[in-house]
Amino acid sequence: MISRIHRRTRLVAFTICVVAAAAVSAVRLQIQPTPAPLPFVQLVEKLSEPSGYFDTDNLISNEKSYLHVMPHLEQRGITGGVYIGVGPDQNFSYIAHIRPTVAFIVDTRRDNLLLHLLFKALFATARNRMEYLSLLTGRPVPDGVESWRDAGIDRIVAYIDSTRPSATLALDRRLHDAIQRFGIPISVEEHATIEQFHAAFVDSGLSLRFQSFGRPPQSYNPTYRELLTETDQEGRQLSYLASEDDFQFVRSLQRRDGVIPVVGDFGGTHALAAIGRWMTEHDERLSAFYVSNVENYLFRNGNFGRYMENLNRFPHTDRSVIIRSIFGRFARSVSVPGYYSASIVQDLDELLANFSAEKVRTYSDLLRR
Repeated sequence: MISRIHRRTRLVAFTICVVAAAAVSAVRLQIQPTPAPLPFVQLVEKLSEPSGYFDTDNLISNEKSYLHVMPHLEQRGITGGVYIGVGPDQNFSYIAHIRPTVAFIVDTRRDNLLLHLLFKALFATARNRMEYLSLLTGRPVPDGVESWRDAGIDRIVAYIDSTRPSATLALDRRLHDAIQRFGIPISVEEHATIEQFHAAFVDSGLSLRFQSFGRPPQSYNPTYRELLTETDQEGRQLSYLASEDDFQFVRSLQRRDGVIPVVGDFGGTHALAAIGRWMTEHDERLSAFYVSNVENYLFRNGNFGRYMENLNRFPHTDRSVIIRSIFGRFARSVSVPGYYSASIVQDLDELLANFSAEKVRTYSDLLRR
């Protein structure tokens, strides 16, 4: 404020002090301090375990119901804290809604870490949703991209659907250079894997579907288009690309290295336990843990008990929740007509208490409780 006063202006010192003090007070009311960047590379390496295997590409979610939990998160006042999730960019919609201080994306496949490096590069490169989705799908960024800030997601989707992929090499180079700057050691083969992931989004566009290896695509799996335009049960479009404000929150968290991809097994001995220790050391509390349907697999391989031990290590509050997805016959009693999956919320304290009381011995027990 003071530096902007013209040198020829002669104001008494008292007036300058009053104006400066008022300006500082106003700024303090309007601007929150920007958190320092997190040690991205060190955290990824310190928290991660050796890679495991899962029989899907997981480039996008297969949970069409994923936004149905949003009203429940609002009712419980789930906000801030630490978010933990699994899988692809479905997490960004939960992150945009919860607004955590830091997010950890934990997946047994190192390929998921590589996919999130691609997403991180897109956030580092794109200025807004329109540019982000154009770069992801290899479509030319429209002229005057800044004017798309207030565009609805349906209009953005219509542009992507009506535009052919660009053949320019410069687009791939921008993303490649951004990934290099992140500092995560990536082999030549892993760079090729990231390029394959990006090529899948470019080749299929918004018609891309979740794919399991060795099995044909299932018609009930949503397209990427459907996931982006999906609504919660109140009819609100709440994907992270449906709102510029939501997108910009995720972008800002990404750009300060606040979204940490971790290679880890929920029932493993290191990753979740290490995240719990990090939370304790930094006086953070869990807000939400999106587990998809991983708990079903943990029961199958006998690691559900160790998973519960890991959950017990998380500092949390009485508002901390588990977000899970249910499929097929397990979902029939709670799913919405027209949806193969169901998405539900459970209080973490309730889950821990039920397990401690030996009320959860099978996956069916878990869902009944």
